Amino acid sequence: MDRGRKTFLMAIFNRTLLVCAIFTYAMVLAGTKSHQTNYVTNVNGVKSLEAVHIISKYDNKNQTLAVLHVNNMQEAAMYGDSMPISFTGQMTAYKPTCKGCTGRVSCPPRQNVTNGNIWFQDNIYGKIRILAADPKIPCGTIVKITNVTFQAEPIIGIVLDRGGAIKGNIMDFLVTESDNMDVVGRQKNVNYEVLRWGW
Repeated sequence: MDRGRKTFLMAIFNRTLLVCAIFTYAMVLAGTKSHQTNYVTNVNGVKSLEAVHIISKYDNKNQTLAVLHVNNMQEAAMYGDSMPISFTGQMTAYKPTCKGCTGRVSCPPRQNVTNGNIWFQDNIYGKIRILAADPKIPCGTIVKITNVTFQAEPIIGIVLDRGGAIKGNIMDFLVTESDNMDVVGRQKNVNYEVLRWGW
């Protein structure tokens, strides 16, 4: 092999190595590209990385899906675990020692709700109110409640209980033994937005 041809082949080989090295470097950079972790602050003021994950499951290529308003619990059960839903319904109140109540909620961890213990400490949403709901709404579901007459700010609640009369678009709001039930009464046209479907 003459010297000129050998030099030519070495030049091609070196350029090929350089191109491969540049390509490999670019791939490594793309794979380790730094990104920002986004946090959201929930209604109770708690920053939550998991809350970002919950929101992202409703994200379709960076396009947030609109909240689907459902009319009944069959539709809620059909769509609730795959997209954000809301519904309009009623709200009533109950006490821990109501007729048929045992002082413990029916959903695990079966919290004792006597002695004014009407709150639940959720890992993501913080200290929130306890609700009884239709069995089609799974235990652990987090709900944002608006349009009630007894509080202007949204109420964040968790479904941890059931009730014989709690069927369809109605939720029961746990209050203490000393609370005046008439403050809640029977609320109509209450807006419920599901923030988390079950545990």
